[in-house]
Formats: sequence, C-alpha cells, structure tokens
Amino acid sequence: MGYFTIKNNAMAEFDEKKSIFIGHVKRVETENDAKAFIDEIRGQYKDARHNVYAYIIGENMGIQRYSDDGEPKGTGGIPVLEVMKKNEITDSVVVVTRYFGGILLGAGGLARAYSKGAAMAIKEAMIVEKVRGIALEAIIDYDLLGKVQYLCGQNQWHIEDTAYTEAVSLKIYSESSIIDEVERAFVEATSGKVTLLRDDEKYYFKLDGRLYEA
Repeated sequence: MGYFTIKNNAMAEFDEKKSIFIGHVKRVETENDAKAFIDEIRGQYKDARHNVYAYIIGENMGIQRYSDDGEPKGTGGIPVLEVMKKNEITDSVVVVTRYFGGILLGAGGLARAYSKGAAMAIKEAMIVEKVRGIALEAIIDYDLLGKVQYLCGQNQWHIEDTAYTEAVSLKIYSESSIIDEVERAFVEATSGKVTLLRDDEKYYFKLDGRLYEA
C-alpha cells in the first residue's frame, strides 16, 4: 500500500484585492528539510509581510506543523494544512507568501486566500501515489520479443528500456505487491524460456497506472 505526495516542486501566484499571494510547494523527506525550505522562501521574500506555512511528514502523516506567521490566529497555517490533508499528501511543505496590498481581507478572506494559494501550488505540482516497487529485467531470445511486448501491452506494463545483444533484455517497473504475478506471466508467455532478475525494492511514483523513478 502506498501513500500520496507531490511529483514536482511548484509555485503559483494570484492577486486578491491588491495583495499578492505566492504559493510554493516542495517534496521533502524530513522535518529538517521542511524547515530549510521555509527558511529559503523567507530569505527569497524577506520583504513580504507574511510567509505562512504548513508541512506534513511521514507515510502515516504523523508530523503536522503550521504557522500563521503574524496573520490572525487560524487564518493562514491551518487553512494551508487543511488543503494538504484534503488532498491526502504527505512528505510535503507548502509556503504561501503574502505581499500586503493595503486592503484588509478579514478572517474569512484571508483563510480563503491562503487556501487558494496552497491549492494552486499543489495542483501545479501534481499529486502522485508513492508505492513500493521493483525493477524487473527479463532476458529472452529474439523470437520471443513479440510475445513479451504483447504481454506488457495487454497488462499496461511500460517497458522502460530494451537492450539488444546476444539476447534481448527488457526492463519494467512493477509494484512489489504483484511482482510474483508478473514473473509468472513472463514465465507462462515464454514457456519458461526467460531469465528474470529483480532489483532491490524501493519507492516509485505511480501516475496513471505507470511507475516512475522517485
């Protein structure tokens, strides 16, 4: 079973009654990474009135922190955190910077604006599932290539790489939970005339059914 995080680092910007809101989101592995990114954004926008943030760390979302950074209590950090929780993302930090435009937005307006800044940045970053997977190499004779390509196509197993030497070597990424089934399918399709090599298990991104290197 996996969990959700963001695929890319991203930013988004919009104006709200002359105030400028700039949302940044980054994938992080530790709380120290999150704090370092917050400090980086603060340094980048040191002339801004507020740099509101929230972050969630851990596969079980066990670490959750937020800050209003001078905005009225509950109008910045909690709305940003709630957007992250609604999207079920972890191992991520969001910072929403505000340049005050001279017009007060009120508590409700601030909460909506910070929520919007977080949501826009997360949408730009793309949400992906993070799953345990294994790189599997299948080595076959040339006359079996068509069968194996058909097998992969039917099951939507994307062939990441193909090497042509004395034999043909194909690499796919499989979720750990189905790796035994995948190997059996290769053996059946080739009548056992295949060499299968597993790489070490690690985390991969999963998007639209395909695994990507994390």
